[in-house]
Amino acid sequence: MAAALARRVSGLLRPLSASLGARTLQVCQLSSLIQPSPLSGSVTAAVRAPAWAAARHTPRYNVLHRAWALLPTVTQQPSRSLTYYSVKKGKRKSVKSVTERFMRLHCGLWIRRKAGYKKKLWKKKPARRKRLREHVFCNKTQSKLLDKMTTSFWKRRNWFVNDPYLKYHDRVNL
Repeated sequence: MAAALARRVSGLLRPLSASLGARTLQVCQLSSLIQPSPLSGSVTAAVRAPAWAAARHTPRYNVLHRAWALLPTVTQQPSRSLTYYSVKKGKRKSVKSVTERFMRLHCGLWIRRKAGYKKKLWKKKPARRKRLREHVFCNKTQSKLLDKMTTSFWKRRNWFVNDPYLKYHDRVNL
């Protein structure tokens, strides 16, 4: 009975010993993380690899790399992703997110939906949902910026059938 138990145990340990021999790099990295406990000091000493082997595989970073992650505002410049000269024709290109999110009226004003108009509507009251469905005019500074980010194609006058914005295209009584 004891011989059968020994065969089972050796059959279980054999694949482990083969896989540990193939992965010495991982064992070295893991062994540097193991702290000796007072109960099993001799066991961890047997498993632990030499200190120079663990130190050789750890990446070394200088001070600049450590400080680089702490300063995202310095490393990342603000960008509007505006293309001044395209690769194919050498023309200025519109920013896609502007044309998708905003609409330009013929009078030069830009309109947009309110922020969060389709987010978590289940937790908002009906009055707030109605307010969020409304359109908002952009101010003068924003309109100038959006004009710079689009080409003349988006500034031309369009005539749509049953246009809901028809009465807003021309500004009157000013």
